[in-house]
Amino acid sequence: MAILSLQTPLIYLKGVGEARAEQLRKELNLDNCLDLIQFFPYRYIDRTDFKTVKQALELASKLDEVKDVQLKGRLKNIHVVGLKRAKRLVATLDDGTGSIELVWFNSISWLQKTLKPETQYLVFGKPYFFNGNLNITHPEIEDAATSEFQLSGKIQPMYPGTEKLKARGINSKAIARYTRYLIDNLDEKELFEILPQPITDKYKLINRFEAYKQIHYPDSEAHLQHAIRRLKFEELFIDQIKLLRVKQYRHSTSIGFILKNIEHHFTNFFNNHLPFQLTEAQKRVLKEIRKDVLSGRQMNRLLQGDVGSGKTVVALLTMLMAIDNNFQSCLMAPTEILAQQHYAGIKELLAPLNIRVELLTGSVKGKQRKIIFADLEKGEIPILIGTHALIEDTVKFNNLGCVVIDEQHRFGVEQRAKLWAKNNIAPHILVMTATPIPRTLAMTYYGDLDVSVIDELPPGRKPIKTVHRKESERLQVFGFLKEQIKEGRQVFVIYPLIEESEKLDLNNLMEGIQAFERAFPRPQYQLSIMHGKMKPADKDFEMQRFVANNTQIMVSTTVIEVGVNVPNASVMIIENAERFGLSQLHQLRGRVGRGAHQSFCILMTGDKLNNDARTRIQTMIQTNDGFKISEVDMQLRGPGEIEGTRQSGAPNFKIANIATDEHIMREARLSAEDLLNEDGQFEKPENMALRKYLSEQNGK
Repeated sequence: MAILSLQTPLIYLKGVGEARAEQLRKELNLDNCLDLIQFFPYRYIDRTDFKTVKQALELASKLDEVKDVQLKGRLKNIHVVGLKRAKRLVATLDDGTGSIELVWFNSISWLQKTLKPETQYLVFGKPYFFNGNLNITHPEIEDAATSEFQLSGKIQPMYPGTEKLKARGINSKAIARYTRYLIDNLDEKELFEILPQPITDKYKLINRFEAYKQIHYPDSEAHLQHAIRRLKFEELFIDQIKLLRVKQYRHSTSIGFILKNIEHHFTNFFNNHLPFQLTEAQKRVLKEIRKDVLSGRQMNRLLQGDVGSGKTVVALLTMLMAIDNNFQSCLMAPTEILAQQHYAGIKELLAPLNIRVELLTGSVKGKQRKIIFADLEKGEIPILIGTHALIEDTVKFNNLGCVVIDEQHRFGVEQRAKLWAKNNIAPHILVMTATPIPRTLAMTYYGDLDVSVIDELPPGRKPIKTVHRKESERLQVFGFLKEQIKEGRQVFVIYPLIEESEKLDLNNLMEGIQAFERAFPRPQYQLSIMHGKMKPADKDFEMQRFVANNTQIMVSTTVIEVGVNVPNASVMIIENAERFGLSQLHQLRGRVGRGAHQSFCILMTGDKLNNDARTRIQTMIQTNDGFKISEVDMQLRGPGEIEGTRQSGAPNFKIANIATDEHIMREARLSAEDLLNEDGQFEKPENMALRKYLSEQNGK
């Protein structure tokens, strides 16, 4: 018997061969035994559980949809019915409690030769009623005397596959045979235990080899659950160890400017010019930042805060710390509108301190651009705010000490890195997001960063009231808008498309403008229009009209999703709300609720909603908490699709699911932190196997 290693190519497995090995590589990316043993079943069939025909009849009578059932009985009356396309093979299975009809439309000739009347068979499939009779179409059928599952009494693994593989005879059963051969012939030392015994004892985790064996061929449901838990824990634990070691290494090696002095601009602004009291959450985050910039290490901090929680003033105070120590600061925003908004707001706040603030975007041209470049290089511009124009090679700082990146997920890793390189010693980094990230995602995607959360809104903010309205209720919605405008308020209306699309039956922006112009005629009402195809100057003109309250209604696409701040706007209407993700709905809603007046978000949809859309709408109605919303969003879409995480280089887990495995994630994170605090170099005897495993991983 050949003893296999995890690096053995699949071509050497019994029953695979060169052609099938190539297909497995092309279709499933399986090259060797390690790939195969980590190719986990997506579901299981309990072949230890048998139903009687009478029980199947009762289930089919009670339920709309019955799961697959396994029956055992004598096969009778095998015959062909119908002609040509209607031709089918029919047989009856009788187990003494009743009979059920079995029907096949394919492989009729082969089945006629193979099936033996008056013989005991195992049958597996979904029972349903047709013309008043209970039947199963295309059941799996095996001779009870020779069935491997009847003989083993085990739970059967079901593996994902492709149509190309099935056409070449590589179906779930074939893959199950390969994994069975692999497990039976694998050297157990290949799957040596890597988790320290104190951890396996604490969390009652089965050993590693047994976990791999039981996940492919479980002895029982309990054994299967133990295997799944063990392998999920291991995957998350190893991920956390790697992330925390990167963080540990960065803390021990990265040199950062010490921003000791805060007695001038920072203290003056904080004591005399801050227009409102900071929340306790903002104060806590500032203390965390202060600790970072005094440590002598480069700060790399992610600042999460819901819409309107006050991240910008925290960023401004951080930049003032740099200015007090003779360093320059910059703030990079993803859109020109947001950059202009930051520029106007920060310039106004700093006016009493006489600190120069400049704006650099694609719209800044000619002489003004040259002046900014020259003064920046001379160190005469303490704060520069801009878009990705900041990362151009022509932008040279004199002494850049602090970089703030707003809505950081809008920028790629390489774009962000260009800012780091604008000084000999990397500046302190504060990246901000108003897209709340679920805790498990933050641990996984940003586990190497220090994370701060502003989880408190400024006092006096009234929660936005969110309602769902259908197209049939549009006239009432228009009436409500007229009441709000009469009281002096303003309205955002968001459409998902600019022009009509043949593929998507959506209300589009242009049609929407016409509808609003009819319902809100000039000169009594004035409308602004905003979309991504407009020139920057035109967008700025329309936005300024709206900010000045010269127009009451802003009809726009999602270009205003981030950063627009109009405190007088009290109503957000989102057309075709069922077409937006939860994160985007939450961001759009955050454009209102910024003033003293009660604000409203109206989610307009068609009459028919699928289950996911209904869940999204109900979630928006029930809560304003961005973190709760993000948890639901992750459940619906999966962790890989959450906005802000697509290009962050997160691991592609083989078995763990951070949307559902938060409890295991917390255990893994805590265990990883404890181990690194106690034995960061893995020198204790119980940690040597983990050290060996990580070393092998790094060598690949």
